[in-house]
Amino acid sequence: MERIPVFILVILYFISIEIACNGHTHINNNVQYEQKALIDFKSGLMDPNNRLSSWKGSNYCYWQGIGCENGTGFVVSIDLRNPYPYPLENVYGNQSYMNLSGVISPSLIKLKYLKYLDLSFNSFKAIPIPQFFGSMKNLIYLNLSNCGFIGAIPSNLGNLSNLQYHLGANYVNLSMVGSQWVEVLNKLPILTKLHLDHCSLFGSIPSPSSINLTSLAVISISSNGFNSTFPEWLLNVSSLVSIDISWNELHGRIPLGLGELPNLQYLDLCWNDLHGKLMSSVKVDISLLIC
Repeated sequence: MERIPVFILVILYFISIEIACNGHTHINNNVQYEQKALIDFKSGLMDPNNRLSSWKGSNYCYWQGIGCENGTGFVVSIDLRNPYPYPLENVYGNQSYMNLSGVISPSLIKLKYLKYLDLSFNSFKAIPIPQFFGSMKNLIYLNLSNCGFIGAIPSNLGNLSNLQYHLGANYVNLSMVGSQWVEVLNKLPILTKLHLDHCSLFGSIPSPSSINLTSLAVISISSNGFNSTFPEWLLNVSSLVSIDISWNELHGRIPLGLGELPNLQYLDLCWNDLHGKLMSSVKVDISLLIC
């Protein structure tokens, strides 16, 4: 067996050192980049109860509400849902809230691997849903419920083709949206849950030009001001398990085809002016239909 010349071993040694150093430098760059994006995001927030007091030092993967991918340091989740959305007098003092407020920095765009974002039950009052959310293309979960946002749903939100599990915007004032909300959301073919309760939507529930919501299991659009007949395009969404359109001003007949949705288990049409019956084969709580 021939021996490997010493000079070749030396070359291989230095090559391995170079590769290791470059890899270490790459990871360090990732860490600094992700950390700076989070610090910039925090700088725009008002945090009167110091919920983000752990956001200091270099180990941001252990900061409150932050989740990272193992081995790379990439931020994959930000969960800043207000854990106490209502006053807890005995714990935090009279009329004390744990709300975050302020502005949402576009530095979040720099978190290229972010998949989960929950800002629900905070107080971003009277500011629009940021347009740049539509550029965060790796998001699979987005919850903006009860945040105080106002205005239109960004049209580019339909670019979030990976948004899969949940889109929540309850109590977001969408009164200026008009009828575009259906077309925007119809661009999310793998979305499974949609919650737009108490959003000041009104008028008719328009029919999209074609049905792309082929994975939608839950639609909840209660307590708005819809004044139209039942949106029959929902009959073409066979994946639906739960429909809640209660507390609106729907009128006319309950479509007979509603009873043929194969997966439907929950239906709430209370406090509308609808009439008619469903086929008995539908597995719903019938008491919800006669209130």
